[in-house]
Amino acid sequence: QVQLVESGGGLVQPGGSLRLSCATSGFKPTNYCVGWFRQAPGKQRVGVASLDVDGATNYAESVQGRFTISQDNAKTSLTLQMNNLKPEDSAMYYCAAGIGRCAQVIRALGVPRAYGMEDWGKGTQVTVS
Repeated sequence: QVQLVESGGGLVQPGGSLRLSCATSGFKPTNYCVGWFRQAPGKQRVGVASLDVDGATNYAESVQGRFTISQDNAKTSLTLQMNNLKPEDSAMYYCAAGIGRCAQVIRALGVPRAYGMEDWGKGTQVTVS
């Protein structure tokens, strides 16, 4: 059974940094695309960063150059380093996994409903104020 558990959210001032972590288990990381998504109040969930089975990364335009997605060597922990945070980054952040290459399960980052991830964590709140 796939399990994804996020941690690391909190309250931070504009310009500050946060590091989100997602403990992953129950799936073969070589067969999955993993990523971070976020949902702000009143808005739909969108992808912000993805990590493919070959290590390739991709970012939504709104976070490009500020956020970095990475995975530990054992592929049991997914991280999102967030720098130069802005109030518009405030949202619930979710870790997610989908079977296959990222191009198959994420049509576009930053676009609502443009993904087909199978498994989700419960989320961690990030507030920039």
